[in-house]
Amino acid sequence: MQTAGTSLKQRALRYLVGQAHRPRGIVGWAVGRMFAHRPSNRERNIWAVSLLDVQPTDRVLEIGFGPGVAIAEFAGRATRGHVFGIDHSQAMVRQAARRNAAAVRAHRVHLTRASVEQLPSFGDPLDAILAVNSVGFWPDPVERLRELRRLLRPAGRIALVSQPRCPGATRDTTARAAQELQDMLTQAGFTHLRVETLELDPPVACVLANNPTGMPS
Repeated sequence: MQTAGTSLKQRALRYLVGQAHRPRGIVGWAVGRMFAHRPSNRERNIWAVSLLDVQPTDRVLEIGFGPGVAIAEFAGRATRGHVFGIDHSQAMVRQAARRNAAAVRAHRVHLTRASVEQLPSFGDPLDAILAVNSVGFWPDPVERLRELRRLLRPAGRIALVSQPRCPGATRDTTARAAQELQDMLTQAGFTHLRVETLELDPPVACVLANNPTGMPS
């Protein structure tokens, strides 16, 4: 029999999960601050950016940038390029804009409140795309990945990162998540897939892939 205390805990857990997915208000701001300062999150995001081998003139996009840690890392590498970010939380847009204020003022970082199913225009083709722990929230993720592939230049790179946060997550949980991401990328038409792993608890998987050099479909 479910007690009132158990029901309250479940509602609180659902609320916190919702805030992690779409931070809003004071609680959302606090969640963003927590994510930004948690050492494992910072290490995960900086590691993921490093795997994309961003060059100074690259045009890159992060989907679901949260407090803007990876955006800052991108900006430090694409010093003569452009860094775009979309996030559906206005709280995270504000927080990431503060973290990257100088690059925003210099018009090198462009942050927009938007969802992956309603992408804004980014102008010229992109060189690289990153999504960290967000693909699981996308509606029809394979179709979203096809749309993203069409935004990439030929041979452009994408990195999808997963660190399972479900209770009891293990190395096997991460391996299954990586396989799901590989399957989706293959269905979306990406090639040259590879998986890198960061040894955190639980481990982090980054699945990297390329846009084929032929005409996009």
